[in-house]
Amino acid sequence: MKRIKYKKVRKVQPNYFEYTGIHKTDPVEMQLFVYDDAGYEEYKKISLQKVKKEIEDELQIQDVKWFNVHGLHDVELIKQVGEMLSIEPFIISDVLNINRRSKMEELDNVLFFSIKSILPDDDYDMVSVEQISFLLKDNLLVSFQEKKSDFFTHIRERIKTHSGIVRKKKNDYLLYLLLEAVMENFYITIEFFEDQIEDLMLEAKSSDNPEVLVRIERNREHLNFLKRSILPLRDALFNLKSEHDEEDYDGIEKANYSFFARLHQKALEILEQIEYDMNTLDSASSFYFSSQSHRMNEIMKILTVVSVIFMPLTFVVGVYGMNFKYMPELELSYGYYTIIVIMFFIALGMVYYFKKKKWF
Repeated sequence: MKRIKYKKVRKVQPNYFEYTGIHKTDPVEMQLFVYDDAGYEEYKKISLQKVKKEIEDELQIQDVKWFNVHGLHDVELIKQVGEMLSIEPFIISDVLNINRRSKMEELDNVLFFSIKSILPDDDYDMVSVEQISFLLKDNLLVSFQEKKSDFFTHIRERIKTHSGIVRKKKNDYLLYLLLEAVMENFYITIEFFEDQIEDLMLEAKSSDNPEVLVRIERNREHLNFLKRSILPLRDALFNLKSEHDEEDYDGIEKANYSFFARLHQKALEILEQIEYDMNTLDSASSFYFSSQSHRMNEIMKILTVVSVIFMPLTFVVGVYGMNFKYMPELELSYGYYTIIVIMFFIALGMVYYFKKKKWF
């Protein structure tokens, strides 16, 4: 698990290979799918030598190959993968350095995608963040995951059961499916936070607990992190669309660019929803402060009314508390009761006047 704020890390040089993540306990596992419209083969816990043999097999040169790597902490193994595929060293460095922002790069015959997968954790202060990288080259798609997860289980099932058109398409369509699966996690995360935001709106209207404001700011941090994560992906998908318009890149079939255009549209929808939720939090925060201000004004109004009522009564008491020898009222038999009655009617009259003016 990773805090929602980026931590300050030591700078990593472009060609310096070091895994900067936290998932370093589980063993690295590799999986290979080889498929076409006629059938598929799945290899679990495959060795790198076997992967190389399958990739270079001339009998299945036209087959789509999906090579998935779970775990990045075995740096030497990841370097060997890069050397086997003749990938530029700085790309492998970007795969290992999970503190880089999401990006897309097109180099000769290689398309590189790096994206953050974000899911909520049970702890409100935490989210689960994982960097997933993709390499598209010829008929091969390589995916690098920090740890074993079930993001792509449904895609594997579609390949096995020949569901949909995945086995009729090339690896660019598979890349689209994988990116879409990762982007679905953003929707899940946003929905999770929206449930909290809805509760916060209700609490902001009824509670004066300062913890409400703390939770509002915490959720605003969550949404800001989501926004920082999806913005680079939106830009990358837009750049991919631009390359299609310029017809300079042929790694993706023209018929499949529409799928990536859908992903770009999804990124825009996610950003719009994040902006809406952030505005909702701003409204909740404003409502909370307005409610507290109104509550304080009500208290001050009541105290002011009480003070004003007692001002003339205090004046009367002050007058008759003066130590003059000759004060006619002091000699009256019912002087005390008379003054009490007068004070009572003064207070009653002021209350009636304030009520008539609707001051309270």
